[in-house]
Amino acid sequence: MKKTLGTMIVAAAVILLTATFCFAEYTAAGTANFPYFQLGCLIIGGLILVSLKRKYDKMYAGEVVAAFALYTMLMALFTNPVIDMVKTIVT
Repeated sequence: MKKTLGTMIVAAAVILLTATFCFAEYTAAGTANFPYFQLGCLIIGGLILVSLKRKYDKMYAGEVVAAFALYTMLMALFTNPVIDMVKTIVT
């Protein structure tokens, strides 16, 4: 039961972080420049982390959620709207 509960918590966090990424990118870029490749990478990374949590008992749910949160921030940094914003700040 404890293993299933931890996996469910991680899956919920992955879904919420992915939804937050989608909302933020849609708000910033709109539908014309939406980063579908980064979204796909984010979904695949989330599935891998959930399956690793399911397989290994010694992984804490907080560790997996933190790793996915950092991965989400990394994906968000390398999208066109963020890079364009950094370009305007620098110049």
